[in-house]
Amino acid sequence: MMTANEVRESFKKFFEGKGHKIVPSAPMVIKDDPTLMFTNAGMNQWKDIILGTKDPGKDVRRVDTQKCLRVSGKHNDLEEVGHDTYHHTMFEMLGNWSFGDYFKEGAIDLAWEYLTEVLKLNPADLYVTVFEGSKEEGLERDNEAAGYWAKHVPADHIINGNKHDNFWEMGETGPCGPCSEIHVDSRTPEEKAQVPGRELVNKDNPQVIEIWNIVFMQYNRKADGSLEPLPMHVIDTGMGFERLVRMLQDKHSNYDTDIFQPIIKEIETISGKKYGFTTPTGENGEGKDEQEKIDIAMRVCADHLRAVAFSIADGQLPSNAKAGYVIRRILRRAVRYAYTFLGQKQAFMYKLVNVLVEQMGAAFPELPAQQELITRVMKEEEDSFLRTLEKGINLLNGDMDELKAHGETQLDGVSAFRLFDTYGFPLDLTELICRENGYTVDAAGFDEEMKKQKERARNAAAVENGDWEVLKEGDQNFVGYDYTEYECHILRYRKVTQKKNSFYELVLDNTPFYGEMGGQVGDKGVLVSENETIQIIDTKRENNQSIHIVKELPKDVNADFMACVDIESREGSAANHTATHLLDYCLKQVLGEHVEQKGSYVDKDTLRFDFSHFQKVTDEELRKVEHMVNEMIRADYPLDEHRDTPIEEAKELGAIALFGEKYGDKVRVVRFGPSAEFCGGIHAKSTGKIGFFKIISESSVAAGIRRIEALTGKACEEAIYSLQDTIVALKGLFNNAKDLEGVIRKYIDEHDALKKDVEKFQAQAVERAKDKLVENAREINGVKVVTAVLPMEPAAAKDLVFKVREALPENMICVVGSVYNDKPMLSVMFSDDMVKDHGLNAGKMIREAAKLIQGGGGGQPHYAQAGGKNKDGLSAAVDKVVELAQL
Repeated sequence: MMTANEVRESFKKFFEGKGHKIVPSAPMVIKDDPTLMFTNAGMNQWKDIILGTKDPGKDVRRVDTQKCLRVSGKHNDLEEVGHDTYHHTMFEMLGNWSFGDYFKEGAIDLAWEYLTEVLKLNPADLYVTVFEGSKEEGLERDNEAAGYWAKHVPADHIINGNKHDNFWEMGETGPCGPCSEIHVDSRTPEEKAQVPGRELVNKDNPQVIEIWNIVFMQYNRKADGSLEPLPMHVIDTGMGFERLVRMLQDKHSNYDTDIFQPIIKEIETISGKKYGFTTPTGENGEGKDEQEKIDIAMRVCADHLRAVAFSIADGQLPSNAKAGYVIRRILRRAVRYAYTFLGQKQAFMYKLVNVLVEQMGAAFPELPAQQELITRVMKEEEDSFLRTLEKGINLLNGDMDELKAHGETQLDGVSAFRLFDTYGFPLDLTELICRENGYTVDAAGFDEEMKKQKERARNAAAVENGDWEVLKEGDQNFVGYDYTEYECHILRYRKVTQKKNSFYELVLDNTPFYGEMGGQVGDKGVLVSENETIQIIDTKRENNQSIHIVKELPKDVNADFMACVDIESREGSAANHTATHLLDYCLKQVLGEHVEQKGSYVDKDTLRFDFSHFQKVTDEELRKVEHMVNEMIRADYPLDEHRDTPIEEAKELGAIALFGEKYGDKVRVVRFGPSAEFCGGIHAKSTGKIGFFKIISESSVAAGIRRIEALTGKACEEAIYSLQDTIVALKGLFNNAKDLEGVIRKYIDEHDALKKDVEKFQAQAVERAKDKLVENAREINGVKVVTAVLPMEPAAAKDLVFKVREALPENMICVVGSVYNDKPMLSVMFSDDMVKDHGLNAGKMIREAAKLIQGGGGGQPHYAQAGGKNKDGLSAAVDKVVELAQL
């Protein structure tokens, strides 16, 4: 039986023997394509070749195993992951490629040879599909592919497939074409005798599944929905590695293969639970459901570990925005399963990284290289979520208990949003827990609450891209390394509408404009013809081209133009970009070789540099880095540039490559003295052009990731002037004291002493108020009711209601309204028995009462606070809480 690693290598070696070049997997996280966050198919990294914007060169046949992630949008498998045995978030796609070389016949013949002669699959178990055609698209059945398949399989093993299954599209727009799927029937002979395999193809049968999709890429889907031929025919194949290994190892589940079993065994060891264990069941099947939940949880953890670890290795850290939020969702989903069904109350997932590295590190060297970072980031993320997970689950359980008591089946959007906003529960996690308990969630209500909290502006803005209007055929030539002005023509343009604004994007045949990439902002400038001047307000990067943004089109789009870059902005961002290279080099010298760049941003005024390091950089270390950078600036090292350098030769030059970046066969190396890096950005002609370098802040941005912000040149000069002015002003405030630091310290000490006195007096006042309120408590039907409206700051009001609770621990409700700086605050406290026996919930009741002070709030069942704007309604709000208690 072949191991997973042997299968992977056999695929690459087979196609290498057929003239294909073995290429490494592109990063799973996409950084230079505005239409995609993650690689969701093997073809993503070749998109510019398929679209004809980049020449494939001599390597027109290629083979690889590509890391893919499908968790959002059209290709979303997240909800199935763990609940079945063959869907995954992160998965490997084995693929072979032909760019303008062999097409349908060659691809079909190669696939058949590999499956039946190398892997020895039984031809009788293989079924293939072909595109049946589409009247609405004006496309006929793919008889060509069917004819080639007929050489290998009988007619009843060739099945027509509809547009959904057999016309592959990357997204709403872009490369597409008909495809042929290969399905394997792995059922027993008895099962095959009962139902023919062809009747189960694409019917979600777990033993008759697709393992390979061969896409005949020949069209480009335009924004208006129409199809146009691609510049060349492309073969794009994708074979599900996990499913293939399952077939070869004769397993009924992907998770039973040696891809996942080592991880699952480690989960068993840590959790003390067994996977796939046959649990003794009682008369009514007790125990079976519990074991199924354990199995699902282990599958979720094993799968999600890979998705999160590879994403971090490729440079995407968990966060609250875009791709980072997707990774955080995946990790939190795994943490919740481990917490609920595997009994893991402490960080758990990070302990599995070692096993993953052992299994996949040889094929994907980024894993062992980034192992420490992956482990630290995952642990910190888990610790952070676990701090609120139990509270959130308890709150959700309380909400579901109320739904059950009232015979309702849907959790309201306000409650779901509170879980998200306060406890970090993504909506799909709340939906998952509710679904497990037989409830649904008002997703529309959740979305409405999200809109109320903040306008998602740019991230949520609807963008409509028009079709490209082609004026001239041809490729773009970037000349920005050598020129800031250049003669050009417009190749094509399109209109883009974003909310109420619209602008145009231009592609020029020759351009000195650098498109935003690698953290460096895009160039600005003008496009000048004989009769007009058009402002270029920004330059973006798309499909390896500079896309020029203009508010209006030239009156004559076919005119001869001069493209002129804004020199001041260009030189400022170039100097700051060069400074990041020097900073990177010096950080490695001072902190160690473990330092890796994890992100950067440079414009004409400032620079920001993110890097891996596992503790705060000390002031002494920062000062040492500054000294080293400024020494390199004064050395005035010239730019030593090596363009179109073969990647192996570039590594021999000592150039540093970044994990998570996509590199071609040839790269550009930028060297300044001892600093050498792979880089496609714009740089200063020498380090002396930077002028001066000054770090202004150092901070943490994520687990194991630090951030330095710094200034150079003119911005440094202005910062020094500003600092000098501030010191002069401070001296004036303290009568031009010679020992400014000593005088300020004296004032701080005096302030601290006075603050302690105030806190002491405040505590005494709270104690007196408590005694008076307890003494004057009303009794209603055996319940002590304490109410008051007092002039008191929020912290004191909170302290007061807790002290009342200590004095009256049973049968008590306390409602205190307070006013501080003209702002009203409502505090509600219940004794435990009022919550448990009478069903009172301070968090819910206060939301209703807070309307009377034009505010809102929330909290736990026994304690809640709310703020507002209308202090005149405070007495009524206090009375409202008592009324809602229905004593």
